[in-house]
Amino acid sequence: MSSADRSAWRNTFIYDSNNRDTVLGGLWATPGITNTNLYSMLEIFCLFSNTFELHDEDGQLVEKDEAQLQPGNYYIVTKGTITLTNEVPLLRTISLQSGTRTASFRDEVRERDGACVFTGHRSGRWKGLQAAHIFPLAYEGYWKDNGYGRWITLPPTNDSDGLINSVQNGILLDSTMHGFFDSYDLTINPDRTPFNHNIAGRLHQSFLDNPLRPVDQLLRWHFRQAVLTNMKGAGEPCFETDFPPGSDMMGEITSGPKAGERMEFELFSRFNAAGGLHIVKST
Repeated sequence: MSSADRSAWRNTFIYDSNNRDTVLGGLWATPGITNTNLYSMLEIFCLFSNTFELHDEDGQLVEKDEAQLQPGNYYIVTKGTITLTNEVPLLRTISLQSGTRTASFRDEVRERDGACVFTGHRSGRWKGLQAAHIFPLAYEGYWKDNGYGRWITLPPTNDSDGLINSVQNGILLDSTMHGFFDSYDLTINPDRTPFNHNIAGRLHQSFLDNPLRPVDQLLRWHFRQAVLTNMKGAGEPCFETDFPPGSDMMGEITSGPKAGERMEFELFSRFNAAGGLHIVKST
């Protein structure tokens, strides 16, 4: 079974300088993540009533600069208050959408990217490559209720597919990267760099310059979800996704963490392409 949360994979921990016994959050200090990255991510899952700065274990100020973030303990120093946000990310696990409703989405993402945008992997017959939704198709109801379609400037070829299936809400990934992306272990900060648990770097300039590329607003949405999932408190639960033939998939899900939300997501993932379900989430 998967670990109950994500804190076991951290080597960097965040504390309030006035309460050094309670961890506010943390992360794995991937090569490529900078001190500036840490400051900006803290502002996603912590609410501050005043300005703040970070000190290391020796009490030294951690500058807000492009220096590589070092593993260790960091302490927030502020004259105001620090509160963990009550914002909860949308639950998401590895999922593949199918059906004619997303065929044009797949084809347009393939034509634009040509290869996995992270690894550069190519395949003449697209073997091992998958068109991934940045905002998950399973939550199309949430997408519509919150007007996320306003960010799309290039509707899909087939209007009936819905704006969520625009090429601007997709990226081409190899199957491993797709799994990381769906579980928020891999994300893209359009204002900085893409990174996951063990790699950070920059996307190819040809992808960044493409007028058909994903819109920044959706990439920022996914990045925010990843920070909330991985860094806030102990992190969100990790979900089992490998169910051998004959195993009790439903039993494992219902006995696992966030069973109701997980079942809802699995059900919606399977039936949303047919337009048969609509789930409303509060913001």
